[in-house]
Amino acid sequence: MSAVPETPAAPSRPTVTEREARQVAEAAREQDWRKPSFAKELFLGRFRLDLIHPHPLPDDEDVRRGEDFLAKLRDFCETRIDGAAVEREARIPDEVIDGLKELGALGMKIDTKYGGLGLTQVYYNKALALVGSASPAIGALLSAHQSIGVPQPLKIFGTREQKETFLPRCARTDISAFLLTEPDVGSDPARLATTAVPEGDEYVLDGVKLWTTNGVVADLLVVMARVPESEGHRGGITAFVVEADSEGVTVENRNAFMGLRGLENGVTRFHRVRVPASHRIGEEGQGLKIALTTLNTGRLSLPAMCVGAGKWCLKIAREWSAEREQWGKPVALHEAVGSKIAFIAATTFALEAVVDLSSQMADEDRNDIRIEAALAKLYGSEMAWLMADELVQIRGGRGFETAESLRARGERAVPAEQMLRDLRINRIFEGSTEIMHLLIAREAVDAHLSVAGDLIDPDKSLGDKARAGASAGAFYARWLPKLVAGPGQLPGTYGEFKHGIDLSPHLRYVERTSRKLARSTFYAMSRWQGRMETKQGFLGRIVDIGAELFAMSAACVRAELLRGRGDHGREAYQLADAFCRQARLRVEELFGRLWSNTDDLDRKVVKNVLTGSYAWLEEGVVDPSGDGRWIADATPGPSTRENVRRPIR
Repeated sequence: MSAVPETPAAPSRPTVTEREARQVAEAAREQDWRKPSFAKELFLGRFRLDLIHPHPLPDDEDVRRGEDFLAKLRDFCETRIDGAAVEREARIPDEVIDGLKELGALGMKIDTKYGGLGLTQVYYNKALALVGSASPAIGALLSAHQSIGVPQPLKIFGTREQKETFLPRCARTDISAFLLTEPDVGSDPARLATTAVPEGDEYVLDGVKLWTTNGVVADLLVVMARVPESEGHRGGITAFVVEADSEGVTVENRNAFMGLRGLENGVTRFHRVRVPASHRIGEEGQGLKIALTTLNTGRLSLPAMCVGAGKWCLKIAREWSAEREQWGKPVALHEAVGSKIAFIAATTFALEAVVDLSSQMADEDRNDIRIEAALAKLYGSEMAWLMADELVQIRGGRGFETAESLRARGERAVPAEQMLRDLRINRIFEGSTEIMHLLIAREAVDAHLSVAGDLIDPDKSLGDKARAGASAGAFYARWLPKLVAGPGQLPGTYGEFKHGIDLSPHLRYVERTSRKLARSTFYAMSRWQGRMETKQGFLGRIVDIGAELFAMSAACVRAELLRGRGDHGREAYQLADAFCRQARLRVEELFGRLWSNTDDLDRKVVKNVLTGSYAWLEEGVVDPSGDGRWIADATPGPSTRENVRRPIR
């Protein structure tokens, strides 16, 4: 019998307890609420319709500039982008990227004084939806460059010198990437292993970064690295702008995925890379805060492209279902198929309402939209995936067949299966659905933890708990009575939303249900106290209910906006009504599962799976997986691989 080769020992990793990891994440949060937040109020049982209605609108000049650019971009998408070629060759042609540079698409969000187009968040998102419909990989490139790459963190935290140095480059010529994830570090940045050691007026970077979107072709990198604490250095996770062609930077692999095949995503190694201290963004230890603040609006780009996907799914579903006949009539007229089309139409309307509303609020900067943006990302990624899945089902065998195969046998090359593959990553990108549930839940219960957090913290003294008890008592004495009754119980409330079709019952439902949601959250905190953070199934359902209520609110407000402008108002009311009725069914199911579920049993099953108690169930199959570590070796040191970086010049 041949000996099995021994797997090399895994490299040492930073040891971090669960509590320490939570403390790092908590320290990175934006602690204060200086501006009102519609979603935060919604989770507290306060339906502040006045914060979103009347729907905020962009300035006329912003509209003019935005529409002018969209017209140019549409022409470019129709004449210069071949999405099928990107899919087939797994690469965006250099000439397409050069054309986007000439068009100014790299600088959509960059201020005009730095050579950018200075588009609003609203029009930036419309542009991403448009270009993403032509090629999702190109949409991802532009989004990663501007939403989380160098331009956005510098816009918020950069010095004047940094902005003047880097933003003109990002606006016209240089592609940027954001590097946080490591082979053994995903949503838990407390275990970040890449280091930046101060040496004089420089930092020396060592480490490996994984899934660096744009990293293969990037000219500039935002890198998160851990600065060790030392004399004169507070240390902590810190953000740096790094020139991608610096000595010691090696792109060791261009990763390939089930979708987004044109994505220039890689593995990047840093070995003794010298970065000037002047390239540090913000202060030492502010890296995670910078990342999270950047994502407050940066997350809106992903649901914007999900809106584009929904629009395309609706177009294909409409055209195909009218053409295809079964049993003597178009398949659209069969109820089983028709319900899927209705879901796609209503959900696309609501998702666009969520993204446009959140984006306009971001542009106005009157509201804190950290929860709204997170909800848009969560809801958009989940619903777009469902819409694409329904489209594949509507198309039947043709939905499972590739566009190339359809073309080869003489049919319209509809890339439905590609859309499904391309959209799947959105439930993981920029915070997985599971992480988004926890992030939003933490913000949703912030008011409770602010007044009662010390009561459930095992490390707090009796004196701290006593003071917290007094503060909590005063807060809940004022808050709880307001959850008993509200405008949602009065038949005539929100009557301005009744125009032929009556949307006011849906808004009254949102008001009543937001109070019910707040009561459920309070009851859960009272019941589980310090164990609340472990009840991830419960917290996820709470967030999902809030997401549905936010989408219902946005849909109704958008319908009224379109009616007031004479812009398909009747049809908008129909779509809003259909969406709200569908959403209400989902909400009621989620409420039922708050208290009647298999969460406890599931935990027992999981423990038995991990201990091997059910290993017998795995018998009867072979595992086609290859050999190798589950997690790649990321030990710092010089690269032993070819540099596959491919700058586009």
